[in-house]
Parts: sequence; C-alpha cells; structure tokens
Amino acid sequence: MSDPDIRQIVKDKYGKAALKVASGGSSCCGSDSDHEADPITSRLYTASETACVPAEAAAASLGCGNPTALAELEAGETVLDLGSGGGIDVLLSAKRVGPTGKAYGLDMTDEMLALARENQRKSGVKNVEFLKGEIEQIPCPTRAWT
Repeated sequence: MSDPDIRQIVKDKYGKAALKVASGGSSCCGSDSDHEADPITSRLYTASETACVPAEAAAASLGCGNPTALAELEAGETVLDLGSGGGIDVLLSAKRVGPTGKAYGLDMTDEMLALARENQRKSGVKNVEFLKGEIEQIPCPTRAWT
C-alpha cells in the first residue's frame, strides 16, 4: 500500500470519527465502559482539563497520550499540535500560553478541522489557529517560529 492510500484511509477514518462526535457520539475509542478498561487511552485528561473545553473536544480525542500534561508551557510561547483532531490539546495549550502566546493545530481532515474550529468557538479561546495540511508539509506562517 502506498503512502497516498494509507493517508486516504486515515482521512476517511478520522473524518467519520469527527462526524460521529459532531452528531453527539464519541470517537472510535468506544463507550465509556470500554474506554475505562483500556489502560493506554483511558483517563488521559484530568477532570479539570476536560471541564474547561467543550465535551466534543474530549470526545474526539483519538490520541494515545496527553502532551499538555508533560509540556512545560509558559506564557507567550507558541505551540504546534501535529494531528490536532478535535482540538483538545490545542485548546488546553492556548490557555497555558495565555493571550500573549499562540497555539496552532494542524490536521489534514476537513471534518476534524470543522469540529476543532467549532470547539474553539464554543470555548471562546482566541489565541488559536487551526491549519489544514499534512505533517510532511506544515503550512505554518514562518513568523510564528521566529
């Protein structure tokens, strides 16, 4: 299978997951009882973290970790989340870097970007920008990293 074929499979899967969350479901991780039984993906975010973002941002999480729990983010910094999905890590990071910082989310899936932008709107966080693109070719403004 070629890279474009794999990329399309991922886009399809993530697009369907975003649509499922947008219609009131949760991502592919299963029901709450299934999710609690999974030792890798369960309880990635604390109650205080999920309380400060829209429920759809947490429900759309398809990741296998919580990078915001490990990152030592400070006010004024710029953050880039690769494969940002529904935006939970971008929104959490944006709050930590404050209004003088910026948090970017990069995703290749139109449905996830739409969901992330809706989550941003619901959360009221202003220092966030979601970009469409692939990790191999990040369309991020150069000025963001200088």
